[in-house]
Amino acid sequence: MVCYIVPLAALFGSFFGQKIKGIKSVHGHWLNLMLLGASVFGGIDHMWNGELFMMGANIMTDLALGFTITTGVFASWGIVVYKERLSHSWMHLGNKLNILK
Repeated sequence: MVCYIVPLAALFGSFFGQKIKGIKSVHGHWLNLMLLGASVFGGIDHMWNGELFMMGANIMTDLALGFTITTGVFASWGIVVYKERLSHSWMHLGNKLNILK
């Protein structure tokens, strides 16, 4: 089972991509923390079951599970970012219209 490798690879890609481009954003930090959480959870789960470095019978199924977990993290992150931006837009509109003052 190597499904925790995929979110770990995405974490490294995201982290070093942000470092190379010089991007410092809260949203990128959230993404990195969520990917780290997925990787740590997968690693702990496999360590608990005694199969940390074992390969399953079908490596493609394991990798597909890893991609599914990573896609779920990206989707959750997108929802969080979208909701935060949407609520910020509504607050800004309310302040402009003097509704929230």
